[in-house]
Amino acid sequence: MHRFIVVGGGAGGLELATRLGDRYSPHKNKGGVRAQVTLVDRNPTHIWKPLLHEVAAGSMDPFTQELEYAAQARWHGFEFQQGDLTGLDRANKRLTLGTVLDDDGAELLPARELEYDTLIIAIGSTTAFFGVKGAPEFSLALDTVSQAERFRKRLIAACMRAEHQVHEPVESGPGTSSTSTEPRIQVAIVGGGATGVELSAELRNTAQVLSAYGLHKLDPRHDVGIVLIEAGPRILPALQERVSTATAELLTKLGVKLMIGETVAEVAPGMIRTASGKTVRADLTVWAAGIKAPAILSALDGLSVNRLGQLIVRRTLQTEVDDNIFALGDCAACPWPGNERNVPPRAQAAHQQASFLMKALAARLENKPLPEFTYRDFGSLVSLGHFSAVGNLMGGVIGGNMLIEGLFARFMYMSLYRLHIAALHGYARMVLDTFAHWLRRTTLPRVKLH
Repeated sequence: MHRFIVVGGGAGGLELATRLGDRYSPHKNKGGVRAQVTLVDRNPTHIWKPLLHEVAAGSMDPFTQELEYAAQARWHGFEFQQGDLTGLDRANKRLTLGTVLDDDGAELLPARELEYDTLIIAIGSTTAFFGVKGAPEFSLALDTVSQAERFRKRLIAACMRAEHQVHEPVESGPGTSSTSTEPRIQVAIVGGGATGVELSAELRNTAQVLSAYGLHKLDPRHDVGIVLIEAGPRILPALQERVSTATAELLTKLGVKLMIGETVAEVAPGMIRTASGKTVRADLTVWAAGIKAPAILSALDGLSVNRLGQLIVRRTLQTEVDDNIFALGDCAACPWPGNERNVPPRAQAAHQQASFLMKALAARLENKPLPEFTYRDFGSLVSLGHFSAVGNLMGGVIGGNMLIEGLFARFMYMSLYRLHIAALHGYARMVLDTFAHWLRRTTLPRVKLH
């Protein structure tokens, strides 16, 4: 049987492995073409990455949203192998997985080699610190559930400590942002993209809920400060300017301080220094200023990468130097005809590429010419927590371009995750999952309190 290996269980990779298993698994496909499908991921569970800012703010319990890869594999006819991709032998069509350790550092799974006929790489992206001094050591990224949970716990602890600390007014001086009305605790978010914007709004809600439940007696608006630092001329630089303007107005109403056109030069314990000479107090710093591809891609047996470390692929999603290796999602630099830039690193792009590869891989099994991928931009949505949402719908959705905000935008944003669930489990189970999620929210606080 043909051997498909999908490396990376993110939005695109897991959807592709699920659909390949449903179509080609010997257990599900009693007639016709059969294939062996294997999914590889470093973690045992999946969570939709756009939800991590909600995990960090405590408004989502990750353990109720995680999906076990082994269970998904059992339900949909593919095999799951846990481990990091550590090497590739293209000549022998073989990849190497690293050792998996348990929580105590003991070996759980040894290093292994897997053989493939078609390899699909979908390992996503990681945070890019751009060489900023102190950023990796003194700021938190939001790439994984554990990082998001770490930030949430540190936020709760900081609020509880701040309540019992003696607050002394700080006089502002040259090159400092501190004032006599300085908040008791201040969170600095570096990067005004979607992650930074969504997290800043969610944190304002978190501060209010923590106060309402008595975890601290701070004023959630004045004693808990949120600063969003963006190097460019506006937040949400990848979206249209009118979406950026509308979002900035909403954040300002929520009490989020925006520092636009400020490049971070150094992150130190308790503070951030900008290139213009300003010093910003930061009890907690979140780094959301950009992404890059995982470093392993640059070491994979001669595969071509761009300056961000992404695998360079053709419009068939095949890598430049090897027709047997495909890439999709954030780790792939895919051409976007008619645009100066590549297909953007968004969940909707990964979803479209997974759907495209189902057709392309079917053609490959039949020795037919492969089609070319065309990205359709349906717009972008940014969640501002339960306060609002904002975005623009484009193309096939409305036949034009329309700015949306408020409840309708919030509904559209929530629908994106439900569509992801439907792609993994079908629409019937998606409806049941939505109902179960609603029941949980009626019996639990809006924010995780411990």
